[in-house]
Amino acid sequence: MSTAAFSIFRNCTTFPNYGNILRHVSSRTSCFGFVSIAARQNPSTYRKQQPHKNLLRAKETIRGLSSLSPLLAPQNRPVLMANEAIGLVVAAQANFMRVIVESAGPSMAYEKPTEPEGSIVGVELLCWVRALLKKIKRRVLVGDKVLVGSIDWVDRRGMIENVFQRSSEMTDPPVANVDQLLVLFSMEQPKIEAFCLTRFLVEAESVGIPVTLALNKVELVDEETQIAWKARLHEWGYDPLFCSVESKQGLDSLEFILREQTTVIVGPSGVGKSSLINALRSNQQVPHAAEADNWFETIEGSKWFEDQRVGEVSVKSGRGKHTTRHVSLLPLSGGGYLADTPGFNQPSLMKVTKKSLAQAFPEIQRRLNAREPVKCSFNDCLHLGERGCVVKGDWERYPYYLQLLDEIKIREEFSLRTFGTKREGDVRYKVGDMGIQQAEPRLELKKHRRQSRKRINQSILEELDDLDEVTEQ
Repeated sequence: MSTAAFSIFRNCTTFPNYGNILRHVSSRTSCFGFVSIAARQNPSTYRKQQPHKNLLRAKETIRGLSSLSPLLAPQNRPVLMANEAIGLVVAAQANFMRVIVESAGPSMAYEKPTEPEGSIVGVELLCWVRALLKKIKRRVLVGDKVLVGSIDWVDRRGMIENVFQRSSEMTDPPVANVDQLLVLFSMEQPKIEAFCLTRFLVEAESVGIPVTLALNKVELVDEETQIAWKARLHEWGYDPLFCSVESKQGLDSLEFILREQTTVIVGPSGVGKSSLINALRSNQQVPHAAEADNWFETIEGSKWFEDQRVGEVSVKSGRGKHTTRHVSLLPLSGGGYLADTPGFNQPSLMKVTKKSLAQAFPEIQRRLNAREPVKCSFNDCLHLGERGCVVKGDWERYPYYLQLLDEIKIREEFSLRTFGTKREGDVRYKVGDMGIQQAEPRLELKKHRRQSRKRINQSILEELDDLDEVTEQ
């Protein structure tokens, strides 16, 4: 535009109506947001264009909204586009998620025209997580209810755009929206160990989800051993359920406990988690889709109806082998879901602190409740024999409590020295146009950034000062 305007001025003698042409060019340039030449020559005639009132009203509406994806409420039913759907994450493997679609947009209407309006559709999609969710460290877990977009219904692929709010969350194993925990151990092969069982129970109690303890492979021990372990666990504060996959003992009781619940089975490798899941699912007969509220049943040929892989216990070590590689959510025809998780021998206890450890031991809570209204003299009492402590060490798992407390103290001190007390959030906010607060993900610092010369020289001077102090002493 500027080149054309200058050429008109140079050749004004050849164009007698150059004034009209100049006004035409200036009007066209002002449409594209540039200041015209005539307006520059006469600044009094130039006025800044005011924003439209509808634009101002829209900016006022979104002033309090974040530019990032907010969590969706469980009761929220967003309006779905043709390539959007709401589903449940049933498996996580590598960088992909397997999602079973619960409800779909209008594009699915032509595939099943015989179904009534509002019926549940079962489609398995292979999805990846939106990059924005990774940047703000919003993790997608198995069991999450998610919003899937950019769906290719032919190849059955999509992208997880947002996550609904969770009722509960577990980090070890990573599962969301869990109703109860089933801690499974075996009486033999591998043999039950008291301290290992204590770690699993403490991890389960720290989540705040109801816990059920089951002991498998009871056919390998005599009745006296079962009675002894039942009395021992009763002193711990648990009522164990004895079961056997081989003899089908106790499976009916487990089916009653697991119905209409989302249950996570945890335990060491080789205790029979996958075998128990196969036995529970094979005993049940699949009802018709109209009789059961289970939208997995509409998926034809889905892998979630196949049996789980089962491994054998090592003869040399007496421990199980890691057969299950990832977490998967499996449906029960009677209602509810079972989460098969990889076996691990040492729970991390990352959510347990030295103050909350006592709440994970029913023996301590029982002794505190028995002394009501008398309490410990100090609110931060760790029950280590302090003066005025009402909890004595006359119970079996007290040495385990002391051992776990020392482990947690070391971990917390190391974390305090390494990271400090101030942790920055994953999202930062900045003020944009017209005072609108916008959110953006906080990027991680570079791990291999070169230090400044000032900091290097300062560290050298500090080391020299320390050497001078040592030599003077």
